[in-house]
Amino acid sequence: MSAMLIDPTKLDPADAYRLMISVIVPRPIAWVSTQSADGVLNAAPFSYFQALGSNPPMLMVAIGNRRSGEPKDTRLNIEATGEFVVNIVGGENGQAMVDTSIGHPYGVSEFEEVGLTPVPSEIVKPPRIGESRVAMECKLDRVLEIAGSGVCIGKIVMFHIADDVVDADGLVDPEKLKPLGRIGGKQYVPFLGTTTLSARPPQSQN
Repeated sequence: MSAMLIDPTKLDPADAYRLMISVIVPRPIAWVSTQSADGVLNAAPFSYFQALGSNPPMLMVAIGNRRSGEPKDTRLNIEATGEFVVNIVGGENGQAMVDTSIGHPYGVSEFEEVGLTPVPSEIVKPPRIGESRVAMECKLDRVLEIAGSGVCIGKIVMFHIADDVVDADGLVDPEKLKPLGRIGGKQYVPFLGTTTLSARPPQSQN
């Protein structure tokens, strides 16, 4: 089959970004809630997000800068307070999540602008997003400067999981959570069900 060859060193960073988000799909969405040092609440989605390890449980959220080059509110708040909450986006709150991505001036609360419900966390000061069924309270471990982003690494200090998305084994049932994933451009992929695959048995050496 024929294929395009694209040299990333010849791409403008914005073009490289657009290409990457169309190729690395679907991506989970971290709907991050933070609180400024002055107590202003913030919520914003990030799809450069992933688990890092489980002993202790750690995750990362890569936060790029504004087009002006200034740090985004989420990063400023995380570095100022050392705390944040990662909320998982279900299909029913997809539009609210997108609405929090609008670049409001620093000091404007997306909770108020979008009409989100702040719910007190157990350990950290930033609240959870009440519309989210799964949330993880995090303490900042470190921030790494990588490829123009601040990679915020957090230690999960508390999980919140709504009873109605828990399966018989006590785990989150994706059929009930119906998480959204980010794909290229302004597109998102809804949860459409699961497929179970089995590993191929090892070949006989005889």
